[in-house]
Amino acid sequence: MVRSAFLRGLAIIYLIAFASLLPQIGGLIGSNGILPTHDYLQNVRSEYGASAYALLPTLAWLNSSDIFLRGMVWAGMVLAVLLLIGLIPMPAAIGLYVLYLSIDTIGQVFYSFQWDALLLEAGFAAILLTPVGLRPSYRTPPYRLAVWVFRFLIFRLMFESGAVKLLSGDPTWRNLTALTYHYETQPLPTPIAWYAHQLPALVQKISVLGVFAIELIVPFLFLATRRLRIVGAWMTISFQLMIALTGNYTFFNLLAILLCLFLFDVNIAQRTPWNVRFVGVVLIAIGFLQVLTMFGIAPNLPEPFSSMDFRAESFHLVNRYGLFAVMTTSRPEIVIEGSADGANWQAYEFKYKPGDVYGRLRWVAPHQPRLDWQMWFAALSNSQSNPWFQQLLLGLLEGRSAVTSLFAFNPFPNQPPRFIRAVTYDYHFTDWATRRKTGAVWARTVMGQYFPAVSLKK
Repeated sequence: MVRSAFLRGLAIIYLIAFASLLPQIGGLIGSNGILPTHDYLQNVRSEYGASAYALLPTLAWLNSSDIFLRGMVWAGMVLAVLLLIGLIPMPAAIGLYVLYLSIDTIGQVFYSFQWDALLLEAGFAAILLTPVGLRPSYRTPPYRLAVWVFRFLIFRLMFESGAVKLLSGDPTWRNLTALTYHYETQPLPTPIAWYAHQLPALVQKISVLGVFAIELIVPFLFLATRRLRIVGAWMTISFQLMIALTGNYTFFNLLAILLCLFLFDVNIAQRTPWNVRFVGVVLIAIGFLQVLTMFGIAPNLPEPFSSMDFRAESFHLVNRYGLFAVMTTSRPEIVIEGSADGANWQAYEFKYKPGDVYGRLRWVAPHQPRLDWQMWFAALSNSQSNPWFQQLLLGLLEGRSAVTSLFAFNPFPNQPPRFIRAVTYDYHFTDWATRRKTGAVWARTVMGQYFPAVSLKK
């Protein structure tokens, strides 16, 4: 029943991913959004000419209107339901991959996350084990090589995530202090993250050792005998659940757990079609060579694998993974403020990102508020490194409803602000005494100006 459980689970994750985007797509990449798709595609086409179509694989080349963008999202949700109930699963699986790739390609900075790449890689590999027919049985055994494609995928996901932490040379991972900072500085902490941050330093160091064990040692159990694979699966599942308790990482943890299904007992089909063999061997080979390049064993991929690797990454067939290679040790936060007179300023509160120090931590996953996430990255650098940020401020100055809908509320509902600015604050979790006394989850101090006060030209 592994194939049945996996395909239905993948359908649910696809459904979550598309549904999460539905209320955001207009404000992010719609015609009145922060980074309009039409402008993006025109710029790429003017620079690269006919080769732009190969560089950016997306159905949006056919139509980049808001109706078409939303239509792709709705179509993805419909196909996810069809895959879930087992109706025309093969066309549904192919369509889901094509639609999600199309949106990922035009998503620009708002779709640059590893779980998007992981969903596409898993979604493409799922085609290798999806049954053909109007309503075929999901209980027929999958092909052996398809199963090993998934086992090697979960191996790479976990092992590369651990390897990058050591290869980066980051001192917090090497001296075992990374988790002393992590719960407080991660993008969207859960309510439990505040309590995890209060744990003693010794517990945090032991936890880092546990992370290294899970990510660097346990993955080799995935490639071992049945009993060891099952042990590795349960350890990885437990690890993912612990991550989900302390951080809102969208559908990432669900997808990682789903991939672990192939580590359990799987009935294997006796014969594997040649096309499945070819695709499976290529996917595993490229993934293996990528692991070698990570450690400098194969600094340059030989042809034809070099060209194949480029294409595989363009279509997210094989990806590189590794979250939190370098641990952030502070939490700068950007607060956007508007004003009607240049003297009195009102903040644009985000739906989930920390702002008001008395605002409660929230459970967000598996939904991903993509602007909130991108604001976390923007705060780690400056506005010049994030040209999209100026477009966000422009949208607020013009009072575009598509952009203001991305915030918790619009402090200027009747007329857009005359001035807008952005200030950077340094945020820290409060301690037990402060929280009991004031109820505040965060404490913050002003760091300086992120973007100066500006207004529209008259």
